[in-house]
Amino acid sequence: MKLVLGLGGNVGDVAEAFHMVSQTLVLRLDTVPRARSRLYRTAPVGPEQPRYLNAALLVETALPPREFLGVCLEIEGRAGRKREAEVPWGPRTLDLDLLLIENLVCRGPVLDVPHPFLAERAFALLPAAEVAPDWVHPLSGRTLDELAKKALQENPSAVEWAEPWPDER
Repeated sequence: MKLVLGLGGNVGDVAEAFHMVSQTLVLRLDTVPRARSRLYRTAPVGPEQPRYLNAALLVETALPPREFLGVCLEIEGRAGRKREAEVPWGPRTLDLDLLLIENLVCRGPVLDVPHPFLAERAFALLPAAEVAPDWVHPLSGRTLDELAKKALQENPSAVEWAEPWPDER
C-alpha cells in the first residue's frame, strides 16, 4: 500500500521529531519512505499559537491502514504528544495524518481517508503535492498538484517558506 503521510508540529524541535518519524519507519521492515517533501513553515489553524513546520512522506507499507495509523499514534506519543490533554487544533509536538492512500477511500470513526480537510489546506497540500503531484484526490477528482496551486492562490500567506531537511543541507 502506498500513502501520503502528513507531518506537522510547532512545539519543541519539530525537525528532529520529523527525522525520528522517518527513521522509525525505515527501521520497520514493512514500511519504506519513498520520498519526502521539503520542510514548510506554515500559518496555524485554530487558536493563537506559533507557526507550524509541515512536511509529507510518500510511504510504501505492508501494514493495513488501521495498523499503520496505530504506528503513527505510537510515534506521536514517543514525541511527547498527549492527545487527551490538547486544545483542538492547538499547539503540538508532532501530528501525523494519513492524508491519502492510493486507490482507497475510508470513512469511519477511527480512520478517515482522504483526510477530511486535505483538499482545502495549503499546509498539507503543498508538501503532499511535492511527493505525489499526480495522485488524484478521489473525492474532488483533481490532482494534488492542482489542489495545492488552488489552495496557495486562495491563501498565499498560508506558507512562509520551504527548505530541505537538516540532513540535506
